[in-house]
Amino acid sequence: MDYRTAPAAACEHATIAVAIELSDVRWVVGIQREPSGGVSVHNLAPHDVEGLARLIERDRAREERRGRRCRVETCYEAGRDGFWLHRELERLGYRNHVIDPASIAVPQRQRRAKTDRLDVRGLVGVLRAWLGGDRLRCRMVVVPSVAEEDARRTDRERERLLKERTAHANRIMTLCALHGIRGLKPLRRDRRAQLAGAVTAAQTPLPARARAELMREVERLELVLCQLAEVERARDRAVHEPPPDDAGAAKAKELVRFAGIAETTGSRLGHEVFYRCFANRRQVASFVGLTPTPFASGRLRREQGITKAGNARARATMIELAHLWVRHQPDSALTRWFLARIAPATGPARRQAAGRIKRIAIVALARKLLVALWRYLETGVVPEGAVLKP
Repeated sequence: MDYRTAPAAACEHATIAVAIELSDVRWVVGIQREPSGGVSVHNLAPHDVEGLARLIERDRAREERRGRRCRVETCYEAGRDGFWLHRELERLGYRNHVIDPASIAVPQRQRRAKTDRLDVRGLVGVLRAWLGGDRLRCRMVVVPSVAEEDARRTDRERERLLKERTAHANRIMTLCALHGIRGLKPLRRDRRAQLAGAVTAAQTPLPARARAELMREVERLELVLCQLAEVERARDRAVHEPPPDDAGAAKAKELVRFAGIAETTGSRLGHEVFYRCFANRRQVASFVGLTPTPFASGRLRREQGITKAGNARARATMIELAHLWVRHQPDSALTRWFLARIAPATGPARRQAAGRIKRIAIVALARKLLVALWRYLETGVVPEGAVLKP
C-alpha cells in the first residue's frame, strides 16, 4: 500500500499533520506529530519552501528514530497564492490539501481572538479531523493542472479588459460633460474626429490641458480595444480548433453547436466548469452554486435561495444563458417548462408576483440547463427539442 495515497485511517504509518498560514510578511507553520500531542508553531520567511521541507524532515526523522514510518499530510487555505505551493509540496513527496476557507466553521461570538498562531493550530485540527473521516469539517479544493489553469487566462483577461474599456469610455464622456459636450460616442471608430470637432457649451475650443487629458484617455482606450480584439481572436481560434492539451476548448466546441451559445459562453463554461469530472448532477449544480439552501428547524420551513457558493463567473454566465436559451430555443422542453412556470396568475396580485416568479424560474432554468449540457457532453444526448446550428 502506498502511504501517500492510502486513507489515513487504513494506513499503519504514523501521520505528521502540517498546516501553513501564508502571507507576504511571514509563513506560520504548525506541525503535529501525534493526534493527541501538541502543535509546534514555527515562523518562516515567505516563499521559503526549502525551510519548510527542513522543518518537516526534522520531525519525520524524530519519528523514524523511534522505529515508526511516517507519512506527511500538509494543508493550507486557498487564496491569492493559488496552487504553486501545492505543486511544490507534491513534488517533494508530501500529500497536500488545499482547504476552502469558507467551509471552516468559526466561533460566532461577537469578539474572538484571531492571530496567525491560533489560525494555524485550528487548521491542524481541521486537517486531522478530515483525515480521520469527518468530511463535514471542511471542503477540499480540486486543484487543476497547470494546463487547465492556464487555459482559463484568456476568458478572465477578456473579462478584465471589458471592465477597463467601460471605465475609459465613461471617463471620456465625463470629461466632455464637464465642458457641456454631449452625444460623444467613444467606442466608435471616429472617436478622434468627434473630439477634433468638439466645442464647449459656450462654443469655444476645449482648454489645452483638458484636450491633452482626453487624448491620453483615448490612447489608453484604443490600447485596450486592440488587446481585447487580440484576446477574442485567440479565444475563437481555440474554440474552433481546440489544442490537443485543452480539454475545456474541446468541450466549448461542442457547446457552440447549440443555437444561442456563442464562443464567449462556450469558452467560459468549457474552461470554468466542464473541464472537471462530476459524478452526478448534484455535484454539477453545487460547483456553480445553483443548489437550494433550505431552512428547516422545528416548525420553520422556508427556502433561502441558492447557495452562491460555487464559481461566480460560471453562475453569472448560466443566468445569462438561460435568458438566451428561452429566446433562441423556443421549442425546447426546457423553454416550455419555463414558460409554463411563469404563466400569469389570476387575481389582483398578478403583476406583483409575476416578476418575482420569473426571477426564481430563470435561476431554476439555469440549473436545469447546466445539468442538461453536462449530460450532453458526457453522453451525447441532446436536450429534448434543442436546435443545433447548421
